[in-house]
Amino acid sequence: MRLLSTFSIILIITLMTSCNNDSDSESGTAPVITEIRNYAASPNDTLVDKIVPGQWIVITGKNLKSATGITFNGIPAEFNAGLFSNTYAAVQVPAVIPFPSVPANKLNTIQYTTSVGTTTFAFSIVAGPPAVINISNENPVEGDLVTISGTNLFLIKEINFGGKIITDYTPAVDGTSIGFVMPNATTSAPLSLTTASGTVTTTLNVNDVTTKSLCNFDNVNTFSWGCGTSNSSVDFPGNHGYYAVLNNGILNANNGAWWEWERSINVNSGQWVPAQDLTEPVANYAVKFEINVPGEWNGTTIQITRNYDFYGKYEPWKVNDKIVSYTTKGKWVTVTIPLSDFKKDGTQASSLTELLGSSGTGEFHIQAVSGSKPTVTGLRAAVDNIRVVKIN
Repeated sequence: MRLLSTFSIILIITLMTSCNNDSDSESGTAPVITEIRNYAASPNDTLVDKIVPGQWIVITGKNLKSATGITFNGIPAEFNAGLFSNTYAAVQVPAVIPFPSVPANKLNTIQYTTSVGTTTFAFSIVAGPPAVINISNENPVEGDLVTISGTNLFLIKEINFGGKIITDYTPAVDGTSIGFVMPNATTSAPLSLTTASGTVTTTLNVNDVTTKSLCNFDNVNTFSWGCGTSNSSVDFPGNHGYYAVLNNGILNANNGAWWEWERSINVNSGQWVPAQDLTEPVANYAVKFEINVPGEWNGTTIQITRNYDFYGKYEPWKVNDKIVSYTTKGKWVTVTIPLSDFKKDGTQASSLTELLGSSGTGEFHIQAVSGSKPTVTGLRAAVDNIRVVKIN
């Protein structure tokens, strides 16, 4: 959940406390919690009977001003006590609560500590509905390890991966991921994941190398020129038939000669987004493909463009403003680049029509280039299943 601004917190607390003052606080007395309210200005600051991870709430009571610690199910919350009053404290429930590992005596408790003392308030804290953020490989082959990343992935009831029910899986204790080995599967459909808190279903198909495909180098093969192709399962195990192979050595700074042999994948014009859907937000769609990088990759930028105007970038060797070597260790992984990340002269497209034209069609180009510094390594990578799909 998006963090609320300091100004918003101050404004809402001011509105909530406009008819209250701190004269009822008792110096040297432990805090007291009386109720939990929705985080909103009156009259929407209603009482709530349960809360979920990531939710903003207002704790009401007495002697709350000098908080030194607030926990939910034993998990500490981040807060700014300088914004609290003696009777109100706006705080965000921790986004991640590892429900299966929470001790029984900590379940459904809010613990509030000040310099004077501590109070424990019994309150229903439940896992929110599941959410899927990423699938490590949307088109795995039998035997591949697949990781589903997200939130609230607790108490799993069913995982339906493209029409195949997954019965053997390992969930992370904090509910942020589930891992499983892909069984033999021949059907394609969305991923559907059901927990005790609800069901989430992806808008896109998994285990599907044909739907919305611009090029899969097999039965949808619009590849034109730029590099070689192969179907070797020795060089790149886990492949689905043919794939393209990018292969360049160390590049000098500002080397944009992507047209050199093995530095680009150029695909003939195809339908990126259906014409009738061009009024949807740009962020609703993304370029996806699978990539396999067996060795170290550091510095070469994979640049994606339609008709050489708007550009998106894939640079997994950039992590939190640091440059590190990246590798998939010979495994295939799914790359997702939202169309909202594509820019022209540093500016994002304001609409799908601006980005893709009135027809929603265009060529597809992957280009290996360098930035302002020489690359640390070269790049050898297999690419397959190029597609544009709806993600929201």
